[in-house]
Amino acid sequence: MTEQTAYDPGASAGYRPRRSVLYMPSSNERALEKAKTLPVDALILDLEDAVAPDAKEAARENACAAVQSGEYGRRELTVRVNGLGSQWHDADLAAAAAAGPDAIVVPKVGSADEVLALVEAMEAAGAPERTRLWAMVETPVAVLHAEEIARASDRLACLVLGTNDLYKELGATFAPGRAAIQATLQLVVLAARAAGVSVVDGVYNDVKDAEGFLAEARQGRELGFDGKTLIHPGQVESCNEVFAPSAAQVEQARAVIEAFEAAQAQGRGVATLDGRLIENLHVDTARKVLATAEAIAALS
Repeated sequence: MTEQTAYDPGASAGYRPRRSVLYMPSSNERALEKAKTLPVDALILDLEDAVAPDAKEAARENACAAVQSGEYGRRELTVRVNGLGSQWHDADLAAAAAAGPDAIVVPKVGSADEVLALVEAMEAAGAPERTRLWAMVETPVAVLHAEEIARASDRLACLVLGTNDLYKELGATFAPGRAAIQATLQLVVLAARAAGVSVVDGVYNDVKDAEGFLAEARQGRELGFDGKTLIHPGQVESCNEVFAPSAAQVEQARAVIEAFEAAQAQGRGVATLDGRLIENLHVDTARKVLATAEAIAALS
C-alpha cells in the first residue's frame, strides 16, 4: 500500500476543484456537445449505466474522440468504463487508457487488489502518467475496505460514492437526510482523508426537486465531501455554489491569518479574533479555504 498524506487543496499546484461532477451519456452526441459549454468542474463520459447494450461500442468511440478533441477547455474529463467482469470492460479500459483522459472511472471497485489490477491494465494499455483512476464505492464490501482501496496506488485520485447502488445493496429506504446511509458516507470520507485522496458524493435523482438537491448538497459539504456527482446540467451552478467557499468565508479566512501573523510578530503563539481563540489549526483551515477559492477562481 502507498503511504499518503491528508488531502490538502493548498498542498499541490495540481489540485483541481471537483465541486460539480456531471455524468454525460457518451452515446448521446448532442449531450457531449452541450457539455462543452457547461460551467462544470468535471465530466464523467459514461459508457456504463446511461448507455444501452447495443450502443456501447459507439459510446466508447464517442468518449475517446471527445477526450482527444481538446474542445472541453479547463473541465476535467473522465471516462466511466463498464465494470470488472462485464463483456465490455477490457475493451473500454484499453480504449480509454489509450485516449488519455484525466481519469478513468471504474464502478464497483471492491478491494485494493482490484485497484492494482486496474492500474496494471491501464499501464499495459499505454495510459499516460497523468491519467488517474477514480474508484466508485457502491457496495458494503467496498465501504468496509475504503481506506485500503484509497491507499492502494498513487494512480488513484478520487473515491466516488454510488449511493443508488448502496441503497439497493443495503436494502435501505431513501428519505430526506439520508439517515440510512449516513454512517456509510462518513466512513468513505474518513477513508479518503486518511489516504489523501478526494471524494465526491453520489447523485440526487429528482432533477425537478431543486430544494431537495440543495439540502443534500449542503449535507455533503458539511460531511466533508469535495463535491457531488450530478445527472442533470440544471444542478451544476447550485452545486458549484454550495461546494465553494462563500465571500464571507474567504474574508474570515484572511482575517484569521492576519490576526495570527500579527500575534506571531509580537511573540505570541495564539491570537484572538472577535473574542475567539486562534491557533495553528485554525490558520491551516483558513489557508485551505483561500487555496480552494484561488483554484476555483483560476477556472474562470
